[in-house]
Amino acid sequence: MKFIAHIDVMPQKEILDPQGKAVKLGLGNLGISEVLDVRIGKHITLSIEATSEDEANNKVDVACKKLLANLIMETYTFTLEKI
Repeated sequence: MKFIAHIDVMPQKEILDPQGKAVKLGLGNLGISEVLDVRIGKHITLSIEATSEDEANNKVDVACKKLLANLIMETYTFTLEKI
């Protein structure tokens, strides 16, 4: 079976996000001052083949933990879509 994993990696709430702060400041300069906070992360789309949805979940989880996210500074979530 083939799956597409949609993975979101975000900085942990306790970690300073300088990109987010710069975007928030830029939005304020554009007159959009209602924005309270901005966090910048990354979205990853991964195509994967697995024998089951559980196997695909496990493979994506390992990829996130060992390569795609720095667990000291980032958190991740993902969804699987069967194709």
